[in-house]
Amino acid sequence: MPGPGRAGRRGGGARRPKWFARGGRGATRTQVGIIGAGPAGLTLALLLQRHGIDAVVLESRSRQEIETTLRAGVLEQATVDLMGELGVAERMMRQAQFHGGIEIRFGGRGHRIDFVRLTGGRRIALYAQHEVIKDFVAALLERGGRIEFSVSGVALRDLDGAHPRLSYRAEGGAREIDCDFIAGCDGFHGPSRAAIPEPARTEHGQVLPFSWLGILAQAPLSSPELCYTHSDRGFALLSTRSPEIQRMYIQVDPDDDVAAWPDARIWEELRARTAVGDGGWRLIEGPVVQKGIVDMRAFVCDPMRYGPLFLLGDAAHIVPPTGAKGLNLAVADAQTLAAGLAAHYGSGGDGLLGRYSEICLRRAWRAVRFSMFMTRLLHRDPAHGPMERRVQLAELDYLTSSEAAMASLAENYVGLPLQW
Repeated sequence: MPGPGRAGRRGGGARRPKWFARGGRGATRTQVGIIGAGPAGLTLALLLQRHGIDAVVLESRSRQEIETTLRAGVLEQATVDLMGELGVAERMMRQAQFHGGIEIRFGGRGHRIDFVRLTGGRRIALYAQHEVIKDFVAALLERGGRIEFSVSGVALRDLDGAHPRLSYRAEGGAREIDCDFIAGCDGFHGPSRAAIPEPARTEHGQVLPFSWLGILAQAPLSSPELCYTHSDRGFALLSTRSPEIQRMYIQVDPDDDVAAWPDARIWEELRARTAVGDGGWRLIEGPVVQKGIVDMRAFVCDPMRYGPLFLLGDAAHIVPPTGAKGLNLAVADAQTLAAGLAAHYGSGGDGLLGRYSEICLRRAWRAVRFSMFMTRLLHRDPAHGPMERRVQLAELDYLTSSEAAMASLAENYVGLPLQW
């Protein structure tokens, strides 16, 4: 196990945290302190609650902010199934768009990858991340869970000692939480990863030579399923939010400015990049209600554990969005850690906790591989010459004509099974 370790406090099942005064400051005792109320932190909190394990979630933003920050979301079959098991799927099942495949379009022709046929019935669900967060927050609070919103100055203390703590500021002043374990679910810029001494961690990263300009448009569906397009002008993606609101993306330069992309220019590029040769398909346009540019990068921190601290989600890994893996990786991290903690507090077995980093990194690197494959397959790299572009087209041709290649893509896209 990387970093300093200890057995933790194992006792007769879960205990409810109790407030007590110490050194003139309010403090709370819990088993797992969770930093961040994103998909990783909220999934972990709900899973721990189901196992009877105490947890407190600290979030720097307000509840309104995390529930209204618009983020796309593609849910793997396993994520959909887990939401059902946790009893938080009712709204998702009513509102999500369920897709049994995707279309890959190049050379003016579309090619469908049939997930349902190729994976034994598995699908994906398009359900925005902030909607997932709404469902998780509501369920956690209704079931007696505790989230502290709008906290500041979160710091991890005594990771090398026997009593790790979280200190922070909230309404009423400075506070502390005594923990057995800490789950860092606080994203790329949070304090958790930085709390691991630099000599004890290795960070792998790559910034890609292009970005995505994304829009939300008030328009009906142009394509019944996600449509990934490769063209000489660059990549484009047709996605959806609802039958009335569509999300679309085009490849742009990393130094592009949104102001340089008026609506007319965006629609012109989308029409050109998604056109089909027979003219039998038409892009449906509408008012653009939101636009922004997203950087493309990959990042992995190794290890994902340091003593009582576990990293989850974007705190540990970031993948290009082409593979639709970010949210699902965070959920898988939470499932792995929850299972390990359940064993620790139940039977006393720490084998799964000891392998947490190994298990999650294996999945993360597979997700990086798939996301980078999809990205390199579909985008126009400014460094590529005619030779590389012809190889790219040959790869697309092989992918869409080989049953084995399509099955591999489908298996990765709908989600590889958890392996412990």
